[in-house]
Amino acid sequence: MNPDIFTAGGLEFLMRWGHFLAGITWIGLLYYFNFVQGEYFKEATPDAKADATKKLAPRALFWFRWGAMFTFLTGVVILLLRGHPTTGWTFDITIGALLGTLMFLNVWLIIWPKQQVVIGLKPGDGPSSAAKAGLASRTNTLLSGPMLFSM
Repeated sequence: MNPDIFTAGGLEFLMRWGHFLAGITWIGLLYYFNFVQGEYFKEATPDAKADATKKLAPRALFWFRWGAMFTFLTGVVILLLRGHPTTGWTFDITIGALLGTLMFLNVWLIIWPKQQVVIGLKPGDGPSSAAKAGLASRTNTLLSGPMLFSM
């Protein structure tokens, strides 16, 4: 298959690959935060936790939120290229897109603002922000299975 990128089919091909790669970044980091980093922070010494919060978490959160953004944007372009929802979208893609949109909004409107407090970029109540970010992140983890299945 040799798609011509100057056609709608070629653009959709490029967007699908971008969607795929950005999605791997986003969901991979979501699982990392929920299954690896969170458990590590429970066991880490205060010095190690402070170092990871200062150096590792901001980098991982950068790729996490921008992975979400590019996954969302490429998904929107793909849906627009497919045409009207009643003619070019299947039910499963619509469900996946809705779940992905909710997850994207969760990242940018809840998780990221709360994590800015946790890592010290903004003032606020750190423990309360950490709890709210953690709940939102676990919610995204639960939604990720049905979303990935639908896509």
